[in-house]
Amino acid sequence: MFEFDFNLTLMAYHLFQLGIAFVLSLPIALNREMKDSGAGLRTFPLVTIASCAFMLVGRDMYQGSDAEARVMYAIITGMGFIGGGAIFKSEAGVKGTATAASLWNTGAIGISVAYGRYEIAVILSMVSFLILHFSERFKAKDKP
Repeated sequence: MFEFDFNLTLMAYHLFQLGIAFVLSLPIALNREMKDSGAGLRTFPLVTIASCAFMLVGRDMYQGSDAEARVMYAIITGMGFIGGGAIFKSEAGVKGTATAASLWNTGAIGISVAYGRYEIAVILSMVSFLILHFSERFKAKDKP
């Protein structure tokens, strides 16, 4: 009648995966926090672990079906929506596009971890951090 399935081994494995997702989001989060971009140390890890968790549940519930892909599409679309909220347009120009793209990227990190594709997640984290950290000096300066 009432079934309660609590698998400690599976729980430990998912905790491990969520922990990896969390750690891989930190370099990006620290960069955005230091740039005072609005989204930072709270937002990026939450986005990454939530994306990972949604995909873990989707994989578990819909193994091998099209529904699993729909969960991924929903995460990707949702990240675009959240990222859109980070972009601000004013007379001076547009701000927040790097933060928006970084939020989208952290969603991809979470999905990659959920699928056990740690090499992709590590590469996404490293490349994102390197771009955010070192590309600033190449940006065009404000025009008079």
